[in-house]
Amino acid sequence: MIDDLNSRYGLSPTHSEVVEACKIIEPCDTLDMGCSNGRNALYLGQLGFNVTAIDNNPGAIDMLQSISIEEKMGNIKAQVYDINNASLSEDYAFITCTVTLMFLDPARIEAVIADMQQHTLAGGYNLIVCAMSTEEHPCQVPFPYTLKTGQLREAYEGWQLIKYNEDPGTMHNGAKLQFATMLARKPG
Repeated sequence: MIDDLNSRYGLSPTHSEVVEACKIIEPCDTLDMGCSNGRNALYLGQLGFNVTAIDNNPGAIDMLQSISIEEKMGNIKAQVYDINNASLSEDYAFITCTVTLMFLDPARIEAVIADMQQHTLAGGYNLIVCAMSTEEHPCQVPFPYTLKTGQLREAYEGWQLIKYNEDPGTMHNGAKLQFATMLARKPG
């Protein structure tokens, strides 16, 4: 039984797509990109994943490190990292990037996605959830970056799309937006 560490530490609930992905992905070496205070990393860690959690916010990383020490979760490694650098140094079987891309430098998105793909092991998975701005659903939130229709699918051409949709949804703060949601498996 998973302990609800997120509510105990005042964090948002684990992203629903991370919970869903864990129904088919076995515990493995995982990268949580844009981990914030660790809502997804803590969930993954409790399931037995070896999690590297990265974020550009030193305060968030300090908080996650404190929680993982307090909970004796040696399988979570939290570090400050600017995702815009697109210079990952290790390979992972699962990379999750939920509601993160829209906060990055738009000029770096292509490089960030290419870096994720390059550092995913053969047969490994990428999970991306990102806000969109389309004609039917123009994004009302001034994010630096949003995806266009079909853009994420095109970026993962050649990968097996386990799940892909571009549906309206609600952010954890209540904002109603259209999101591209994708779980893709790298060819083995």
